[in-house]
Amino acid sequence: MSVGRICSREVQLATTKESVAFASRRMRDNNVGTLVVIDEQKKPIGIVTDRDLVTRVMAVGQDPHTCTVGDVMTGSPKSLRDDASIEDALVQMCGLGIRRMIVVDKENYLVGIVSIDDVLSLLSEEVARIGRLLDHQMLAGRRDR
Repeated sequence: MSVGRICSREVQLATTKESVAFASRRMRDNNVGTLVVIDEQKKPIGIVTDRDLVTRVMAVGQDPHTCTVGDVMTGSPKSLRDDASIEDALVQMCGLGIRRMIVVDKENYLVGIVSIDDVLSLLSEEVARIGRLLDHQMLAGRRDR
């Protein structure tokens, strides 16, 4: 299965020029912890998380009204193509020590964002499906005796 099938396609966006205060309110209002920063062509150029806002703005006494997303974002974020496998996503996220990755198409336009939680949810569904299959087979085996 590809990451394009499980990624969240409703992604909150930001620009480099908007204030951290504005971005943080949008995070709160949309109940998200990540904004994907895009350029004029709508291609992802950065990512900013709620943790970034705390550690790079609040903890060091920056003014969130004058500090911009461009000042605190992680530029050139790691991304995955939408046709990459779930296994590739896991290997990359674990190897890089990150919980989220931007998903792009072959022309590097934003498709969505995939998180380790998305992958874990898929895996738990698959394990539950296997468990139901085994239960069904065990019940059928008992009836055959």
